[in-house]
Amino acid sequence: MAASRHGRRDAVTGPRIALLGFSIECNRFAPPATLRDFETRCWVEGEALVADARSASPMALGEMPGFVADMDAAGPWQPRPVLLAMAEPNGPVEQDAFALMMTKWRTGLEALRGQVDGVYCVLHGAGLTTALDDPEGAVQALVREVLGDVPMVCSYDLHANVSDAMVRDTDAFVGYRTNPHLDMRERGAESAQLLRRLLAGERACRALRRLPIVAPTVSMLTAQGPYAEVIDLGQELAALDPAIWNVSVMGGFAYGDTPFNGMAVVVTASDQATADSMAERLARAAWARRDRFVAELTPLREAVRRAKDSPVPLAFADVADNPGGGGRGNTMQILEAFHAADVQGCLVGVIHDPLLAAEAHALGRGARFTARFNRPQGTLTADDPFSHPFAAEAEVVALSDGRVTGRRGIFAGTAMTLGPTAALRLGGITVVVISIRTQCADPAFLEHLGLDIGAARAVVVKSRGHFRGGFDEFFSHDRIVEVDAPGLTSPILTRFPWTKLPRPVLPIDPETSWTP
Repeated sequence: MAASRHGRRDAVTGPRIALLGFSIECNRFAPPATLRDFETRCWVEGEALVADARSASPMALGEMPGFVADMDAAGPWQPRPVLLAMAEPNGPVEQDAFALMMTKWRTGLEALRGQVDGVYCVLHGAGLTTALDDPEGAVQALVREVLGDVPMVCSYDLHANVSDAMVRDTDAFVGYRTNPHLDMRERGAESAQLLRRLLAGERACRALRRLPIVAPTVSMLTAQGPYAEVIDLGQELAALDPAIWNVSVMGGFAYGDTPFNGMAVVVTASDQATADSMAERLARAAWARRDRFVAELTPLREAVRRAKDSPVPLAFADVADNPGGGGRGNTMQILEAFHAADVQGCLVGVIHDPLLAAEAHALGRGARFTARFNRPQGTLTADDPFSHPFAAEAEVVALSDGRVTGRRGIFAGTAMTLGPTAALRLGGITVVVISIRTQCADPAFLEHLGLDIGAARAVVVKSRGHFRGGFDEFFSHDRIVEVDAPGLTSPILTRFPWTKLPRPVLPIDPETSWTP
């Protein structure tokens, strides 16, 4: 069988740590994710995984770089990298693509059998495949099957839909604490610190409490609001009790539509009684705030009025078409309404339309043409009922290859590829069109084209919340308008045909009750 638990093998070479990861947020209602989606965003195997983590601008998001940096700083260790696969949020992963990943993880782990002292897994927690509701649980089960009772720490996005298997098959559970996600490196570093405690011989227990609350995405900010209050309470209480290793309040991801959807509290502690008590207390705190987990959006007509009349610049979030939640990034409702109303001094970013971007590149800077968004043979598909065509006279004002390094927020320091990119001027509106779908969470996506965000009177972003961490230097909380428009990520949850979501659940079913 596999290696048993033990501490550092050698004071000179340090512990041998297997590294792997699977990270994608999956929207049940979006078109399937393919292998190409991972290869385009972040697919690193073997030594390339560690090299990327140690680079100045890694492809990987912050958890793995944070883990590797903390292990490097702590002393000698021996990374044993396998495969890290990350993709932009999308629909369920095609099962054949996930099966290929599982084969690579199995092969890599079997080669390490008996030769590793610990494991770190970067997981998202809201993954799906076309055949599985819990692929993260499958990854963790594979690690246990191959390596046995070796110490393992797993980190998760706070939008994870937490299954029983995810908690059972890890030794320490580490979830993000910030939304927008600004603490990924810190959580990777924390994972390294907890793994070293396990390698030193300490033991941890876990407790899970799941609530019948499927919070709308816009109600889960961590700077203020009910979710922030529960997270802050958990950290305050944990600081008072040395038996607590980690407190993770997981908001969940409604659009996963899984049998285990629901806000969840996961506590890792030195003993089971402490873990249970803390998880129970925080679950009660979340339930006491249940009526505040609602979506309060601005109607499109009112958003248009404010874009024209506001005495101060405003940001308009197209929360229902957020590529960061599986949205296709190409709905036209806000752009069409702003254009019809002749809104001036407006930037719109970023629209995913590879055909239109390619046409702009072929025509060249300064060209004037009819920009046709969402041509049927392009990004519009039968799986995307919200993205209707729209056409307007346009001028090509800037072009790029779409290679940028994130400047702020979730993508800060991350090497990003938007594909061929164009800035098109449609009257008083400048639209940024990209070829590789991603959410507009970083000002660099606009700035690299020479666009001045600070000079704009209105900025429309295809993002639910991560733009707040990137655009906060331009727009304070009171200058952000969350617009009610159609899309695959609408926070109005009654608009979706749920099939697996546990019912009753708040806020969809007002009669929902819960007993601790």
